[in-house]
Amino acid sequence: MTHAPRARAFDAVAALYAANRPSYPPALFDAVEEIAGRPLSGARVADVGAGTGLATALLHARGARVVAVEPGDGMAAQFRRDLPGVPLVRGDGNHLPLATASLDFLTYAQSWHWTDPGRAVPEALRVLRPGGVLALWWNDFDTSLPWLADQDARLRRFFGDAYDRTPCVLPTGLDLVTRHMRWTRRVSLDTHMANLGSHSALLVHGEERSGAFLAQERDHLAGLFPDGVVEEVYVVRLSAARA
Repeated sequence: MTHAPRARAFDAVAALYAANRPSYPPALFDAVEEIAGRPLSGARVADVGAGTGLATALLHARGARVVAVEPGDGMAAQFRRDLPGVPLVRGDGNHLPLATASLDFLTYAQSWHWTDPGRAVPEALRVLRPGGVLALWWNDFDTSLPWLADQDARLRRFFGDAYDRTPCVLPTGLDLVTRHMRWTRRVSLDTHMANLGSHSALLVHGEERSGAFLAQERDHLAGLFPDGVVEEVYVVRLSAARA
């Protein structure tokens, strides 16, 4: 995939990723079904860049006939431990190991930005059936909240431009529909810090530099959340189009 070294940094922390990264709210999948005009239940779905299977598990729970596509060794191994009954194939969005016109949905949860859209869009259109849906989504911290805006600013001061998300180019030539869904989860301070530490910008900076930031950040947040419970607030950004 494009930006492969940064993407593959997740392989070394797959268990940390699986245990601490946020999942997705039911409203996201309701929106995907509404855009598609059909339920996920019984649909043939491929979840690309599936990682440890956070989105795949929810698609499976909705009754989808889902197969995961994942390029990373460590992430794929964790996926097989967590979801042994769900099919997994090795590959990426630029070269989908899937049959032509075989899918009702093609999903990218936090992973489209690792692809080369010039190759990934034609591949998506190849594997989708007529009327099938390409759905891309991201969980972002809601920086309209002062404490999350302040944390974002500290990350940018410490890591500079490297903290910015890998550039994402949305598909062109498709009639994209967008939705935004706000949701929250209450987690321990330990979980919040582990979630933060599993982001690629911190992983590629090495343990010493990232560890120094995380130690300072923990001290700061301990003062804000003295009970040790953090309410993480997210906005899910969904972009979807019918083939």
